Amino acid sequence: MTIFDIMGPIMVGPSSSHTAGAVRIGRVARRLLGELPVQAEILLHGSFAATGAGHGTDRAIVAGLLDMEPADPRIPRSFQLAREAGMAVSIRPVELRHAHPNTAVLNLTTAQGRTLSISASSLGGGRIRVNSIDGMEASFSGADPTLIIRNEDRPGILAEVAHTLSGSNANIATMQLYRDRRGGLAVMVMECDAPLPAPLIRQVSELDGVVRCTYLDMEGA
Repeated sequence: MTIFDIMGPIMVGPSSSHTAGAVRIGRVARRLLGELPVQAEILLHGSFAATGAGHGTDRAIVAGLLDMEPADPRIPRSFQLAREAGMAVSIRPVELRHAHPNTAVLNLTTAQGRTLSISASSLGGGRIRVNSIDGMEASFSGADPTLIIRNEDRPGILAEVAHTLSGSNANIATMQLYRDRRGGLAVMVMECDAPLPAPLIRQVSELDGVVRCTYLDMEGA
């Protein structure tokens, strides 16, 4: 734990969990999508739904979708800026079973029709956790360079991915494995110590059995 975990982030807004964390949820979703969504359905659960309007949670998530950071002074005007950018936003409460009280579900669509659904929670102090992507379980913060690999659930794929990464001296800090069912689709979430080069990410995405490879680096372009 650092002094920033205790004091909280530099931010615009009254609450590190309801405002700064909400901005980061929106921004992680934007980076995972790869571009500005033209439609954003935002579902707020628990405390996010009950007190989110007063804390600016709704505006904060929209600001994150516009790729703003928690200290951006434009956050209070995010609804207007979203309209000007051509993003249609709908916000409503939702009840989720066994979810953290500060949880949002974002259903996003790009101009080309590509979609992303992400569930994420704000844990306090500006920290967040992504819980699922497109219905597949996950658990990562987005604080470190992260590979999210969707693959066929069959033997050997994990070894191939690990071998490919080690061949480029990429070090995996944490790794989680999930699957929807035996022999179905699986997800690998790998948080790395350092940014990964684009050619390495392409090499992983082209491995046999890899369905989709998404790279998240909040400090990169």
